[in-house]
Amino acid sequence: QQEHFPEMRLTTLPAFYKNPDYIEVLSKSIEEGLKDFEYDHILFSYHGIPERHIRKSDPTKYHCKIDGACCGINSVAHHTCYRHQVYETTELVKANLGLPEDKVSSSFQSRLAGDPWLKPYTDFEFERLAEAGKKRLAVITPAFVSDCLETLEEIAMEGKSQFEEAGGNAYKHIPCLNDSDAWVQVMAKWVNEWQETGALPPSQA
Repeated sequence: QQEHFPEMRLTTLPAFYKNPDYIEVLSKSIEEGLKDFEYDHILFSYHGIPERHIRKSDPTKYHCKIDGACCGINSVAHHTCYRHQVYETTELVKANLGLPEDKVSSSFQSRLAGDPWLKPYTDFEFERLAEAGKKRLAVITPAFVSDCLETLEEIAMEGKSQFEEAGGNAYKHIPCLNDSDAWVQVMAKWVNEWQETGALPPSQA
């Protein structure tokens, strides 16, 4: 890029998985999506990555064990740990909306064959939840700010079929933030603050 566009300057937005602006707009989007839908369970489905990526991104080289316990222990590794960050998003939204502990969980979608990927797998969770008596399921995909094939086909369509085939009765896919006014206003706020002060939103890692 520098070779062809020497005057171009790239600025990268820091991780915003727990930025209060983001958590608030995501929470309101979920709240709106749940109107007129009585749920048994809400599944936060995040895009999966291979487990080895988590270990490779750990600057300490020993903290990330992907065992469920390491994410709750404060560490510099959280600055780059995708697994920790998505679980933190779920916890913050759950607290913000006052969602019952036993009606919320997280999972990981869109894996490929070969290496082990982050678990639990979303498609397995559709079956497990239905078989466990969770007959009315709402699903949100916070790793995406815009809907795409992996949310519209894999989750909204295929996920619905999997859940119903496993015994589920009602399924609600909550859309991503997309071009909602509230999300556009948040992004505009961040851009305006950057233009006025030269500072991006503080890193949330």
